[in-house]
Amino acid sequence: MFTRTRRLRNSKLLREIVRNVRLSIDELIYPLFVEEGENIREEIQSMPGQYRFSLDNLDAELKELKDLGIKSLLIFGIPKHKDPVGSEAYNPHGIVQEAVRFIKKNYPEFLIITDVCMCEYTSHGHCGILDGCDVVNDETIKYIAQIAVSHVEAGADIVAPSDMMDGRIMAIRTALDEKGYVNTPIMAYSVKYASNYYGPFRDAADSAPSFGDRKTYQMDYRSSKEYYREVEADIEEGADFIMVKPALAYLDVIKAVENVSLPLVAYNVSGEYSMVKAAAMNGWINEKGIVMENMYALKRAGAELIITYHAKEIAKWVKDGEVTL
Repeated sequence: MFTRTRRLRNSKLLREIVRNVRLSIDELIYPLFVEEGENIREEIQSMPGQYRFSLDNLDAELKELKDLGIKSLLIFGIPKHKDPVGSEAYNPHGIVQEAVRFIKKNYPEFLIITDVCMCEYTSHGHCGILDGCDVVNDETIKYIAQIAVSHVEAGADIVAPSDMMDGRIMAIRTALDEKGYVNTPIMAYSVKYASNYYGPFRDAADSAPSFGDRKTYQMDYRSSKEYYREVEADIEEGADFIMVKPALAYLDVIKAVENVSLPLVAYNVSGEYSMVKAAAMNGWINEKGIVMENMYALKRAGAELIITYHAKEIAKWVKDGEVTL
């Protein structure tokens, strides 16, 4: 007598009632690139379907996202001016701060998460303050905390530090608490690897380093142990969310930390998005099928929230009845 596992796959309805992995639009976070200037709606060449927007062109995009049922946004800023200390990152009237104010005033229903880093704002493209060619950790986290405070003062609901400096979560938590923002959560980029999957994003945000790389502060993908230390440290320092970035090549890491006591976020990054787009544009894959398979893989591995550039498309497919979640 052999086991008939196919019995529970015998019809679509049967498959639906026995499945145990679920996905909701509410669990998707959509990144937006906001650029300082006017009359900008520029498609990012290496990320088909993704755009840079100036504030005066943001309204139509936000209305569409609202109508599609997307509720959470991750805001990245591209300033006009860059300098060695990334001063536009913590300018109270910087591009992210003004974008947050605009969204909160006109679309208060969105949950706004802001990327807290310096690479888009420094003239050298690194994520902190330099001493020669080295990013100085303890000096940098003072600036990172200042950036986070400026975002929250503008109205951000959650701050998400992506710099990977040691002690940044504690520095941000202390700075926010001192300003009275004790209830503002921190979404920590806890497990962020020095990855080749970030290439298209660096085109999108003008954030490629002008020399060297980020391997002294972002994690080594050849190590299978250090992510435990990173997660534990961020939890101890006061993080409210834990993130793994990139996502698809790191499903084992997501699975390994899925039982942490905090919500687990996976960042389905630009390179992962662009590879799917390129293959789909060449007719090599079924785009909807691949995207949904990837999303469910992340959920199956343990992700509770997913940052993905596919969020808008997924919401459209659901609304048009092309995909059922």
